[in-house]
Amino acid sequence: MASLSEWIEGARPRTLPNAVAPVVAGAGAAIALDAFSWWRSALALLVSLSLIVGVNYANDYSDGIRGTDEHRVGPLRLVGSGVAAPKAVLTAALVSLGLAGVLGLLLVALSGRWWLLGMGALCILGAWFYTGGKKPYGYYGFGEIAVFVFFGLAGVLGTVYVQAGRVSWAALACAVAVGCFSTAVLTANNLRDIPTDIESGKRTLATRLGDKGTRRLYLALIAVPYLISLSFVFIGYPTAPVAVLTIGLLLPAVGAVHGGKTGRELIPALRDTGLAMLVWSVVTAVALNL
Repeated sequence: MASLSEWIEGARPRTLPNAVAPVVAGAGAAIALDAFSWWRSALALLVSLSLIVGVNYANDYSDGIRGTDEHRVGPLRLVGSGVAAPKAVLTAALVSLGLAGVLGLLLVALSGRWWLLGMGALCILGAWFYTGGKKPYGYYGFGEIAVFVFFGLAGVLGTVYVQAGRVSWAALACAVAVGCFSTAVLTANNLRDIPTDIESGKRTLATRLGDKGTRRLYLALIAVPYLISLSFVFIGYPTAPVAVLTIGLLLPAVGAVHGGKTGRELIPALRDTGLAMLVWSVVTAVALNL
C-alpha cells in the first residue's frame, strides 16, 4: 500500500497553483466590482482544489492501466509505479471529483446561479475524459484547450459570476491570462514527456508540434499574461501593469525551455511557471483595487 507521503505526491501538489490562481484573480475582479463575498470565494477555491486533485488521480489511474506511465519522467505515478492498486487510485479520483461536485452544487444553490450547474458538470466530465474513457481527448491533442477553458475561463469567470452576477473586461482579461499560464504549465509538462508519449502512442499537442514547436508555444503562452498586464491601463486600471515584475520568476523556466533542456531538467520549469501564475494573480488582484 502507498504511504501517506506517496498519496500526497500522487496528488501532484505542484499543480495546485493552477487551482488557486483562477480563484484569486476572480476574487480580485469581484472586489473591483464591489461584489466580493469571502465565503463564495472560499467555496470556489475548495471546488477548484478538489477538481484538480481529482484530475490528477484520474490521470494517474487512466494512464497507469494503459501503461502510459511505465517509463515516464516526473512525479511519482501511483498506478504506473505499482505502489497503489488501480482500484484505490480510481476511488480517490471519484471521491475528489464527487467532492468537487457536491461543493459546486452548494455554491450554486447558495448563490442562486443555477445555470452554472451545466458548467460544473462539464468541468467534471472534462476532468475524467482527459485521459479516461475509450477515446480520451488528452491523447488526441486537446488537453491544452481544456486546461485553458476549465482552469482559465471557467475558473476565473465562474468565481466572479457567483459573486457579482456578471463579469467585466478586467475579469475576462484575467481569465485569458490565467488560462495561458495554466496551459503553459501543461505545455512544459508535455514537452518533457514527448519521447515517452510517442513511445506509448499518446498523441498530445506537443508530440504533434514537435520539440521546437512546443518550445515556441510555451514562450508565446507566457508572453500573453504580461501583454494583458500592460493593456489594463486602457480599461482604467493604471496600477495593474506592476504585475509585469513577476516575469522575473519565469526567467529560469524560460532559460530551460529556450535553452533546449529535456527530461528531468524541465521539471523546475513546471514549478516556476505555476509559481509565476500564482504571484501574477495575487499582484493583479491587489492592483485592480488600488
